[in-house]
Amino acid sequence: MKDIAPLTVANGEFYPGQSGVVELVAGQLPSGSAVSIVAHVFRSFKPGPTILFLAGVHGDEINGVEILRRSLRQKVYNKLTAGTVVVVPLLNVYGFDNFSRDVPDGKDVNRSFPGSVSGSLASRIASGLSRNLLAHCDLAVDFHTGGRGVFNYPQIRYTPDDEVALLAAQQFAPPVLLAARAPIKSLRRSARKALNLSVLTYEGGENLRYDGQSITEGLAGIKRLLAARGMLEPVSDPFARVPHEVTHSAWVRASRAGLFQWTKRSGYPVRKGEPIGTIFDPHGVKPNKRILCPRNGFIIGHNNGAVVGQGDALFHIGYRGDPTPG
Repeated sequence: MKDIAPLTVANGEFYPGQSGVVELVAGQLPSGSAVSIVAHVFRSFKPGPTILFLAGVHGDEINGVEILRRSLRQKVYNKLTAGTVVVVPLLNVYGFDNFSRDVPDGKDVNRSFPGSVSGSLASRIASGLSRNLLAHCDLAVDFHTGGRGVFNYPQIRYTPDDEVALLAAQQFAPPVLLAARAPIKSLRRSARKALNLSVLTYEGGENLRYDGQSITEGLAGIKRLLAARGMLEPVSDPFARVPHEVTHSAWVRASRAGLFQWTKRSGYPVRKGEPIGTIFDPHGVKPNKRILCPRNGFIIGHNNGAVVGQGDALFHIGYRGDPTPG
């Protein structure tokens, strides 16, 4: 019977009620060391959806790794009432060891999907994930942070025309929901196209730096999503809220280089013409350059760097409706 058939993940078979850890070998480093992906599998006795929680696609994005580490240590998935959960706390082990976004050949795993068993290391990692894990799942949540010096307010990004993803995003209920198309060859875009699999992208904090709010929100969102899907018993939720939904976003960029200080940060609404930051001349000769918000909206990301170049991204503004400023 289908309901009691084993779930095969890499070299492991899991019957209803079984849990365990499997290891997927995705490639090899020049030293001869294997690039291994550790996956935790939790299966309830009762049938239900299979959800993948994934972090560390970019090796320097630590908050997602910490979110999933805490969820494992708190034994969140040991209490499943239905379905199956697969947890991969750290996909890009090489990047993690080297404080790097990428793998040794400089390629980005999240621009290498669906991958190839005979391609670059990034492509092999993507292929191993696609074949061994994504193919078994009904939904996936991929945890990320902002890049170097860029802070992302806790948010879920989902594909605009994907109703399954929208419902899951609302069930996760982070502070912000952003309808945004995923980049070409990204996990979210490839999974939707090749497997008809809905993927949520969680963004919170910046790279190589813990952010308490982003970690707390991510962990609460996991529990909220599983409870909404009947996979965990509902519990009181101190963070319950209606997310701030935005349908478009745009970056405000530096019109000149210099020393940058924001005066309005992520997580706050802004109005068109409102001062949100200043760029200073490091030599103290040129007048200060005030940065004015170009539209009404909500700041979903900002640059924490003290020194910026001309054209650098400073503020990520989310908004609803007409993409023209106003």
